[in-house]
Amino acid sequence: MSAQITPNAAFDEVINRFGTHSAKWDMMERIYGVPAKDGISMWVADMDFRPPACVQEALQGMLDHGVYGYYGDDAQYRAAICWWMQNRHGWRVDPEAIFTTHGLVNGTALCVDTYTEAGDGVVLMTPVYHAFAKVIRAAGRDVIECELSVEGGRYEMNLEAWDAQLAALGDHAKMIILCSPHNPGGRVWSRAELAGVAELARKHDLILVSDEIHHDIVFAGHTHTPMALIDGIEERLVMMTATTKTFNIAGSHSGNVIIPDAHLRAKFASRMAALGLSANSFGLVMTEAAYSPAGAAWVDEMVAYIDGNRAIFDAGIADIPGLASMPLEATYLAWVDFSGTGMPSEEYTRRVEQEARIAANHGPTFGTGGDGHMRFNLATPRVLVEQAVDRLAQAFKDLQ
Repeated sequence: MSAQITPNAAFDEVINRFGTHSAKWDMMERIYGVPAKDGISMWVADMDFRPPACVQEALQGMLDHGVYGYYGDDAQYRAAICWWMQNRHGWRVDPEAIFTTHGLVNGTALCVDTYTEAGDGVVLMTPVYHAFAKVIRAAGRDVIECELSVEGGRYEMNLEAWDAQLAALGDHAKMIILCSPHNPGGRVWSRAELAGVAELARKHDLILVSDEIHHDIVFAGHTHTPMALIDGIEERLVMMTATTKTFNIAGSHSGNVIIPDAHLRAKFASRMAALGLSANSFGLVMTEAAYSPAGAAWVDEMVAYIDGNRAIFDAGIADIPGLASMPLEATYLAWVDFSGTGMPSEEYTRRVEQEARIAANHGPTFGTGGDGHMRFNLATPRVLVEQAVDRLAQAFKDLQ
């Protein structure tokens, strides 16, 4: 299959990330017991690719200047965000609605801190990105899990059941966090589904935080709709986007929290001021450079490359009896169901980590519905995806 896919040299290059303080590679052996000497790291959601040349050149310009003082006049930075959202997503953003946080986990934590109180409930649609629950619980709030349904091999929203679940809780829930596109299931939610979530938020008087960090990594045949384009939700909506996933610059710890409503915006601004938060100049410079025509061209190439990796990985998983990879509509994160093997989690996890020597995320960390699954990061050179597929086939060869 790989011979049918045109390789891209920039993405095919295997870059040695060991010894670079890479959480993904330098922590692999300590956390998963996967040996550094020949293990494949497929857990942390960053890519093993360099960002586009426009980002590298912007950083080089900072280095050449050699003075790293306080950043001022961010008009061009805000304009770049507005340009990207309009041109890539059909969404007009007011530049005054943009707040810069230290990444979107920080953005999530700030939303929880700003719009809820200790003891309040925050709704998650599980299984979902594990950092949400972590920051909610750390803030002394309650996680309310509304479990996604599996229909036709992909996740679906069970809005009627969630409505009844929230009604039974009275006014305990104050916020709902949407992951769009969905991590780890790779779903691109339809307009109808998004409208249903908006109605759920209105009916139960919830602040709706829409984390759309993966919105640029969407495969052919699917179209992402920003929640901000759904009618009637603006007065309770907080949008979260970032360059970090799209351009592999997560270390910049820069995220966009975009708040259309003036009242919600004022509350968020007040909380940021009280905490003394301000942006990192390196993140601002990288964001402005990335959100450009050159950055857009790179993203198109990157998405096509990852789609090729997805095809190879899914074909390999499909050849192993008992394993099923959820159809990936967006993101570079494959969600694999091992329940068909009949093995306990300890056994299939052992085979993945010790026999295949692959570090992948454990499903239960994503909340209710995650049992029986593991998440694999496909944003890596194709040769490593091919090696991973071969190793998994060998580790489960007794099933074939």
